[in-house]
Amino acid sequence: MADKSLISTWDAFCEFIECYSKQNDDFVLVLLCGEDDDFKIPQVAPEKVILCPDCDPNVMMNVAGIALGGKIPWVIGSSALLMNRSYPQIREVLAIPSLPVRIVVHDGGLSDGYRASSSHATEDIALMRLTPNMNVLSPSDKTSFFGVARAAAKLRAPVYIRLGQTPVPLLKAETEVDFTVGGARIVREGADVTICACGIMTHEAVKASEVLEQQGINAEIVECYSIKPFPETYVLASVRCTGCCVVADEHSILGGLCGAVAESLSQAYPVPVRFVAIDDRFVGSGAPEELREYYGLTWQEIVNAASQVWALRRR
Repeated sequence: MADKSLISTWDAFCEFIECYSKQNDDFVLVLLCGEDDDFKIPQVAPEKVILCPDCDPNVMMNVAGIALGGKIPWVIGSSALLMNRSYPQIREVLAIPSLPVRIVVHDGGLSDGYRASSSHATEDIALMRLTPNMNVLSPSDKTSFFGVARAAAKLRAPVYIRLGQTPVPLLKAETEVDFTVGGARIVREGADVTICACGIMTHEAVKASEVLEQQGINAEIVECYSIKPFPETYVLASVRCTGCCVVADEHSILGGLCGAVAESLSQAYPVPVRFVAIDDRFVGSGAPEELREYYGLTWQEIVNAASQVWALRRR
């Protein structure tokens, strides 16, 4: 029997959008789907849904037309499909004119691991970060998603939201959070090492912090749900206290959250940093949990990285 206390960020999206679509007349759901897609589809009124085959080369042109017509389209698709086939149009017709389009991927990272290697996009955040005018969000649980979704809905600019299909528990933040695009959430307070994480890796960071505490190292966990704009104020405030940092991201080690943290700290407050992410390589297929273990995306690697930077921390 499934644990009802666990919910994926994609399921949280379906719950949110079913209510949101009823309350907003300008809402349009554009669903990119293929014959082999089996993910849960949000229950939205048929007149607000546009189905597009994933082989349509002009889908983003159509989305841009919808946005120019005064509607706010939410585009749903797989990360690899959007990056491989639609990125040029995302850049040209959505980002350059800064249209209010929300691009939501349901298979972020390794959460849909059974697909073939070509169907995984572990470099998607890097591409979206590099795109001017694009906002990039990667929430870690239902609470985080609901918060960033409400914030993103107010933007008059394109937004990329990376979700996953792995069920996860709710995180308990140390303080009340006013979710904003460009913000972060302190999941756990600590004074010895900063752990910046997003998506499912935030949950691995929580497990790691429990082990580190037994070793006498108190970790502060910063959930960087907003990757662009980057929550530099939150990260710098934490690192100035701890003097070291670990970044955990279910993404390539290049260009994602790892890149954002490194770029920020190298300019503002250089400290020892270690990355727990996917090496510069394509990933294979398999069960998501097995893939995360194979590519070193677990709490054990976070513990090891935290121990290393703590020994080298800036005092």
